[in-house]
Amino acid sequence: MPNLDRRRFLRDAAATTALVSAGGLAVGGTAPAQAAPTAAAPTPTARRTGAVSFRWWGTAGWRIDIGDRTVLVDPFLSRIDTGLFAGAFDTATPLTVRTDVIDPRVDRATTVLVTHTHWDHFMDVPYIAERTGARVFGTLTAYHLGLAYGVPAAQLSAVKGGEVLDFGDHRIEVVSSLHSRNAAYSVAFPGVRVSQPALPATIGDLPEGDTLGYLLRVDDGPSVYFTGASDVAERNLTGLAPDVAMVAMQSATTTGDYLPRLLAALEYPKVVVPVHYDNFETPLQNPPVVAPTDRTRLNEMIAAIRRISPRSRVLVPEYETAYHF
Repeated sequence: MPNLDRRRFLRDAAATTALVSAGGLAVGGTAPAQAAPTAAAPTPTARRTGAVSFRWWGTAGWRIDIGDRTVLVDPFLSRIDTGLFAGAFDTATPLTVRTDVIDPRVDRATTVLVTHTHWDHFMDVPYIAERTGARVFGTLTAYHLGLAYGVPAAQLSAVKGGEVLDFGDHRIEVVSSLHSRNAAYSVAFPGVRVSQPALPATIGDLPEGDTLGYLLRVDDGPSVYFTGASDVAERNLTGLAPDVAMVAMQSATTTGDYLPRLLAALEYPKVVVPVHYDNFETPLQNPPVVAPTDRTRLNEMIAAIRRISPRSRVLVPEYETAYHF
């Protein structure tokens, strides 16, 4: 565990010169909102070469390239139409994996990190695991759902929070977290899978299944915290102090003091990146489509971050743009 006082001093000293670049260019203030490894254990002696790049795939999804390794977080690329953004949400929408969208973007993956198992976070993961041989980390629900899809047990690693996973040139810390609640104080599709279920057929067959966060620490690079939902168990974040936080936008205000508690627990990161703000049932093309009510929420989120953590840089990402922190 890093020395917190030292990390805070170094981060604060660097805050005024923090640099975020996209494609090698500095991004000031707020950007406009617009041969795969097998399932064998990673080789701890392998070292990365070149800059680490972060590409947003919409919702809470990310592709992170660290030398010859690729880490995916909640890779949801199919972006199927469930009627959610049209006011006609259909919980019986079939799970249709868009291989024509996935294949050009997922040429490789070493590791897949799943925050929770709702369709807009998990449904493409089994196909990606089959295509790349990546190891999938997630809750016990993710493990059992992976088995239901035919993913070999040797590629599935169940985690619950507290694990520190060493990949040689980077480490991943697993954090037990919480899923956001809707206006009725409920979680959509609640439940867990404690044994292998039947093969899921509709989006309603993919429950929340508990929620995790992940901290990625790269040697000689940034530490980045990834969220997949807008709630926080701040006591579980003690000592993480990431340089960058990928923060899911709230869709309701039923979680009290979400941003103040999250940013304080993370010790006010140098860079805060709003995610899960887009209409994820539209094509993955820039500028991202944002529903009118979500545009208002996004603007309110940016203003709140600046008020709560004035020394943080706010970066509103665009799809598939290479960011370097």
